[in-house]
This record gives sequence, structure tokens and C-alpha cells, in this order.
Amino acid sequence: MRALWAVVVLCVFSPWVWAVSPYLYGDRVSGGDLSAVMGAVEGKLTRAGFQVVGRYAPQGIPGHGVVVATDRELLRAIAQLGGAAIVGAGIRVGVKSDGTVSYMNPDYWYRAYFRKQFRLAERAVAGVQQRLAQALGRGRPFGGDVAAKDLPEYQYMFGMEGFESDKNLLMEHLSFEDAVRTIQDNLARGVARTAKVYEVILPEKKLAVFGVAMNDPKEGEGWWVNVIGTENIAALPYEIFVVNNRANHLFARYRIALGWPAVGMGTFMRIVEAPGIIRDTLRAVAGDTGH
Repeated sequence: MRALWAVVVLCVFSPWVWAVSPYLYGDRVSGGDLSAVMGAVEGKLTRAGFQVVGRYAPQGIPGHGVVVATDRELLRAIAQLGGAAIVGAGIRVGVKSDGTVSYMNPDYWYRAYFRKQFRLAERAVAGVQQRLAQALGRGRPFGGDVAAKDLPEYQYMFGMEGFESDKNLLMEHLSFEDAVRTIQDNLARGVARTAKVYEVILPEKKLAVFGVAMNDPKEGEGWWVNVIGTENIAALPYEIFVVNNRANHLFARYRIALGWPAVGMGTFMRIVEAPGIIRDTLRAVAGDTGH
């Protein structure tokens, strides 16, 4: 009887105690030219029913790239959740020129992004997880471990920013359409040495997200990613997301920590300037002419 009770308790409470990793390795593909490797991954995603929306080869991180896709059922769930859930519209797959493939673990990232609403989207998330594993392979998880129960309110350490930080706001516009148009125009013009990686827009819900390439050789992503670890390449690119008339990002002491949870504080201190630099860069993209 005690053994049966222990099993019942484990089944009831295990979703709250298990640890989840941010990334999974996929099956290797043929190595060589990075563009060809990304093309092979894009083909696998497309055949599995995903919609490829962008690719990214970050400046200063040679031999590494990211393919970004999305999924109809996931977007339907995000539309129902609304608000900042739109930041999760991009499904990120990391590649290396040697043929290594890794991808974001949906169970990790969407517990963090959807938070208390995760259960409302759990079926769509599980579908994405299953199809990614079928398309790319399900290998060893890596990148650190965070308890599932901690992801909805994740902080790297007490006192640091979380998902709903006041520092997320970049700029308010007169309307949703004005915010989207400004970001599109600025990315097309390369403001602050940026470029568009992808965009997903749900106009009927007044929601949008843009993946942003930060290409400045001194202030782009290359310098800080090389410090904290290029293996987690599927954390990129950084996002600007629009909810109604407000352009936002996830402040980097949250967003970087979420993508690199195993990195020690001493290493994070080496990139202490990154959150401010990222915010200033994205403010310029959002239309803040003071930056």
C-alpha cells in the first residue's frame, strides 16, 4: 500500500519537480558549407509541416547558424493566449558547419513564456515537441537544468528581472500598425547595424514578433555569446515583440539567463554591459531616436 501511495504521489507531483533542459541535440547532417547545412535542416522542417520563416548566421560566431520556423497549431494557441506569448512564435534550430544540429526544447521555453497559461497551450506544445523529434531526432538534452515549477517565474537569481520586467518596454507608438511599420522600416534600413531574421504578425490580435540580427562587430551578439558559450546557439536571435501599440523585448538579465542557465555568475559578470547594449540597440529599432 505504501508503495502504491508513493507512485500516486510521484505521478501527481512529478511535473513540478522534474528538471528541464533548454536544448536538445538532433541527428547530425552532412557537414560543409554553413548555408548548405541550414538548407538541409530547412528541408527536414518543411517536410514535417513546419513553416520556415528565417535563417541567421550571427556575425562573429563563425560556423554557427540558426534556422527559425513556426507552426500553425502553435500560432493558434498563441493567438488564444494573447499578449507577450507572441514572443514564443519562433521555433529555433541551431546548426554548425560540421553538421551538428540542436534545437530549443519547447517544454522548457514555453513553460517560461506561457507561464500560468501553459496548460492551455500544452497540446500544441507537445505536438511541436513530437514533430521536432521526428524531423530532427531527439538526442541528449543539454544547456543546464531548471525545475519545471520554476520556469513560469524564472529568475537567474533573486532580485533579477523576470518575464514581466518593467525594463522590457522599448517604446510606445500611436497604434499597432505604426509600431510594426516602424520596426520593419528600421530593420530594412539596418538601423544600429541590425537586420531582420524573421517576422510573425497576427494583425487580428495586434501581436507581432521580429527576430533581430545584431551585426555590430563590437556591440552585436558575437562578443557576448563567445564569452558564455556558442553551443547554445539555438537561443538566438533576440526578439522585439509588439503587443497593441507597445514595442517590447525581454530584458537580457532574464532572456540571456534563460538561454544559458548553467553559466556561472563569474562568467555573466564578464558580459555585464550586454543588457544595456541590447536594450539600446532594440530601442533604436523600435523607433526611439534618442538612442
